[in-house]
Amino acid sequence: MQTPTTFAGLVNMIIGAINVLIPVLIAVVFLYFAWKIIDAWVLNAGDETKRTEGKQLLVVAVISLTVMMSAWGIVAMIQQSIFG
Repeated sequence: MQTPTTFAGLVNMIIGAINVLIPVLIAVVFLYFAWKIIDAWVLNAGDETKRTEGKQLLVVAVISLTVMMSAWGIVAMIQQSIFG
């Protein structure tokens, strides 16, 4: 990794790091929600309270992943329109 010598180089380095960090963050959140849903519906299938928590978690997971992906798309669209 080279040390940036200009402000534009620094901005490009930060944007590159963010472009790597966001998909990793989305993947970690997805894996966490997947594990919690498997825990609630497969491992504790006989426990009604765990299944109810799993249903609530599924709704939260779908909404939060939709918001995260939408925000990522909007930021990419703005970045592309401003910086080309």
